[in-house]
Amino acid sequence: MTTQQNQIEFTRVNNDVNGNPRYVCHFLSLVNDKDRLNADKMEDTCKPFHFSISHLYDIAVKKSHKIGGRKYHNKQYGGGIVFQSYSLPELERNINEVKAL
Repeated sequence: MTTQQNQIEFTRVNNDVNGNPRYVCHFLSLVNDKDRLNADKMEDTCKPFHFSISHLYDIAVKKSHKIGGRKYHNKQYGGGIVFQSYSLPELERNINEVKAL
């Protein structure tokens, strides 16, 4: 579903229990450079272990909660965040606004 470089790639998944359409995107679509630096700082506090990816995922999930996103628990799509939406352009705009925070 990508036609430009900056667009977020969404994957259509099964509807929720109420029949609303759901879309999944990768968690890296919600993080920015500032978030990456924060994850690196968190990783420094727990050396010799390396958890920067899990820190990034936690940051992305917290950001997604602000616009109705949830962890996508599925083996087929690792690191996904699911959103219920009828308008992909509006969802993408909301994600980009949250990403800038």
